[in-house]
Amino acid sequence: MKKITKEVYLKWYEDMFFWRKFEDKLAAVYIQQKVRGFLHLYNGQEAVLAGALHAMDLDKDRMITAYRNHVQPIGMGVDPKRVMAELYGKVTGTSKGNGGSMHIFSKEHRFYGGHGIVGGQIPLGAGLAFGDKYFKRDSVTLCYMGDGAVRQGSLHEAFNLAMLWQLPVVFICENNGYAMGTSVARTSHSTDIWKLGLGYEMPCGPVDGMDPAVVAKEMDKAIERARTGGGPTFLEMKTYRYRGHSMSDAQHYRTKDEVEEYKKIDPITQVKDIILEKGYASEDDLKKIDKKVKDLVKECEKFAEESDFPPKEQMYDTVYEQEDYPFLQHKL
Repeated sequence: MKKITKEVYLKWYEDMFFWRKFEDKLAAVYIQQKVRGFLHLYNGQEAVLAGALHAMDLDKDRMITAYRNHVQPIGMGVDPKRVMAELYGKVTGTSKGNGGSMHIFSKEHRFYGGHGIVGGQIPLGAGLAFGDKYFKRDSVTLCYMGDGAVRQGSLHEAFNLAMLWQLPVVFICENNGYAMGTSVARTSHSTDIWKLGLGYEMPCGPVDGMDPAVVAKEMDKAIERARTGGGPTFLEMKTYRYRGHSMSDAQHYRTKDEVEEYKKIDPITQVKDIILEKGYASEDDLKKIDKKVKDLVKECEKFAEESDFPPKEQMYDTVYEQEDYPFLQHKL
């Protein structure tokens, strides 16, 4: 496993703080109707991504997830200004403004979405891994889903084939407790989601998803297993979202006191405390990082604000068309 050094902790702090502030800005401009449609924020779940990125090889590994997908591509190397622009629906965005909040995508950085269909990304993640095995590429796919998606039949189909073919994939359930707004306890006889892997004899287990160091350790083992031909793993990252399922969520299913309790184990605060405790940086050093982060968020906002909306003609350029389709004969 890669060592978790002073530099790693400082990177985790800067990255997670940036992701949090980036999405806080999205929430603010959403209220101003500059970002439209749905908006699903990641606040509170940042350690799941930070730990995984530390364990990955970003030169060859892939990632696919659901619609809570704004900060993952940034972590994979996508310019955050382009992500912000995509949410604004601007032509400078990652999908030229056509995808919006739920469909960020970057083939260059091996980030494959951003999927609005609940559980739809699970068989696609297995498919990416199948391609890597078929072409003998030394890559691993990380396939994320929420706790609500594990009720989908597509998960079981994908798990079965992933084990049958020993695909190089790590399935990760980000269990933030409530899916869209219903607790796991009200939708499942067993509240230990990770045990779904047992039915397929898939290596599986629960992980503290609020601590990036714990996530990194477990992800490293799973990625190494996949890369060396050991097949898939299923990990349940136990985490929590501080905001609603989306911006329209009134959150009647939980109390403000519950949210405040979880904020006591905020992943950003945990990392900050370790940095100060071990003397990796001073309060003044962290304040400089905070300012750097806030300035970058302003740059992203300015870029998105000043970018143009896509021209109407673009609608016709981004629809698939094959004029010489071999099985159709056109009559004059």
